Order: sequence, then C-alpha cells, then structure tokens
Amino acid sequence: MKYLVCLFLTFALLSTAHAQEIKRNIPYADPAHERQVLDVYSPKEAKNLPVVFWIHGGGWQAGDKSSVQLKPQVFVEKGFVFVSTNYRLLPSVDMDTIIRDVAKSLGWVHKHIAEHGGDPKRIYVMGHSAGAQLAALVCIDDRYFKAEGVPFDVLKGCVPVDGDTYDVPAIIETAETRRRVHGQPQAKFGHREKFGNTPEKHRDLSAVTHVAKGKNIPPFLILHVADHPDNAAQAQRLGAVLKDAGLPVTVFGAKETNHTKINENLGDPNDSSTKALLDFVGVK
Repeated sequence: MKYLVCLFLTFALLSTAHAQEIKRNIPYADPAHERQVLDVYSPKEAKNLPVVFWIHGGGWQAGDKSSVQLKPQVFVEKGFVFVSTNYRLLPSVDMDTIIRDVAKSLGWVHKHIAEHGGDPKRIYVMGHSAGAQLAALVCIDDRYFKAEGVPFDVLKGCVPVDGDTYDVPAIIETAETRRRVHGQPQAKFGHREKFGNTPEKHRDLSAVTHVAKGKNIPPFLILHVADHPDNAAQAQRLGAVLKDAGLPVTVFGAKETNHTKINENLGDPNDSSTKALLDFVGVK
C-alpha cells in the first residue's frame, strides 16, 4: 500500500512538473569554483513567493545539490521558490570555508531571488545531516550572513534535519568515549579533525555557543530520528538552549524512520516530518 501511495505521488508530481521552471548551476561567487553553484526551482510566472534554501548533507565531504528527492516539486506546488546549493568540501577546504560558501550562496539568493519570483525578505533555511549543522549555525551565528549583507530579519525559519553537531564538543566526547569503552580505534578523520582540532574551534563552530536574545534568530523546527540516541540528544540540546533564550522552537522526533529516510521522505504527504514541516511554514 505504501509503495502504491508513493508511486501515485510520483506520477502526480511528474504531471505537474511542466508547471515549474528549473535553472541549474547558477554561480553564486565571482570567480566561482565548480562547487559554488546552486539550482533554483520556481513556479512559472512566480512573483514575490517565499523561498526555501536547502543545504545538502554528506559529512561535509560528499553530497550534491541535485539530491533533493520530492522537496522541490512539493514546495513549488505549495507556492514557494526552492533553492538547492552546493558548497566546497572537506578535505579540499576547511570548515570555515564551507560555512562561508553557504553564507555567500544565501547572499546571492537575497540579492537575486526576486529575478526568479522569490521574496528576498521571506527565506527559510533548511538542511539535512551536515547541512543541518550548517543551517543551524548560519541562522544563529550572525557573523556569516552579515558578511554577505543578509539581515537576520529576512529569515522566517530554520529547519535542521537530523544533525549531530549543534554542540560539537559534546558529539566528540560522546563518539570518542564510545570507541574507547568498546576498545575500538579512534576515527582518523572524525568530528575532532573536521571541526579544526582545537577546543576553541569546536566551540566556535557549535550553534549552541552563539544563541542569544536580541539577534533576530528565526523560529526553529528541529527534526530528528526519535530513536537515534546521538542525533536525538543533539536536537534536544539545541532546542533547550533556544528555549532558554526565549526563542521559538519546536523539536520533533520522527518514529519508524532512519537518518536516510527522514530526508528522502520529506514531501510525502503521509510522512509525519513532512506534516510538521508544512505546518511550520504555514501551508497544508
């Protein structure tokens, strides 16, 4: 039955595919590296529509903006412009460069999305896994968007999906303790190395470090796999810090799913995370 529902949804989406326009591989830097490009999906004759800005996952070492599954079709159907961005990857660049790429990409969106029917003053930032960490950080630590001329008041919401690094020191301690207790070798290129290999960098690249009142931090919907202990703990940690600062936040744990499926199923009308997401952005 679930297969038939998904098949029906796929055909329904394909039948409306002609109603959207897709512009691929738009450079957001000048000069642009081959990874400094984004795709824009928009309804035909779109004008002044809210924007979803999507950041892919892949452990900051892999992944691509084309891996968006149902999301562009569903959001375009609901009256949004959908943007999916690439960024440079580890180990060719460091984590700071990746974050600045994401900020630069959103800077391009803020300046140019009206040309594609989007409203530059209504942007939702979302991402899965590594993209969840990047989304949360740039929507909380305002240094990155300020450098690109993007004011926080244009951000209408942030949706990190099943990230494990909102508090980098905590996940390093958790992972390394688990390996040590079980007599396993430590990772050669784990979170410790990826995030700069110093306690100062680990704290600075943690979204929880920068939460504060009065910064126009947008509302958060933190989606996570309910029975994944590390990701659930990180989601609750970020949610608690935002709540303690008096900021609007919802933490939603999805059941009977996993790290891959929670991303792939976003857009399926029968998916609980999708329902939470559409409610968050104010559509049915």
